[in-house]
Amino acid sequence: MKWLEIIELRSVGNNRELLESQLQKLIIEVDKEIKKQAIVAYSRVLIDTDFSIHLFHDSKKAEKSGSQLGLRLASALKVFGLINHSIWIEMHSK
Repeated sequence: MKWLEIIELRSVGNNRELLESQLQKLIIEVDKEIKKQAIVAYSRVLIDTDFSIHLFHDSKKAEKSGSQLGLRLASALKVFGLINHSIWIEMHSK
C-alpha cells in the first residue's frame, strides 16, 4: 500500500534562510537513514514562512498516527512554529 505523510510547518520569526538551511540538513540526514521511503521538502511560493515535508511510504498498511520518522520530524520542527501532520492513502481505480 502506498501512502503519504505530510508535515506542514508555518514558521514564526523572520530568519527564513537559517530555517531553510536547517531543513535541508535535516532532509539530507533523514534521507541517508531511510531505505523504503522517499523524503521531499517544499517551500510555499507566495508565503515565505510555509514549508512542507512529504514522506512517501510503501508498506503493508498505513500508520494512522504517522511513522516513527514522521512523528520525530514533526516533534523536532515544533520549535520553529505551527505543525500540521497528516496521513494520506493512495486511491486505486477499479
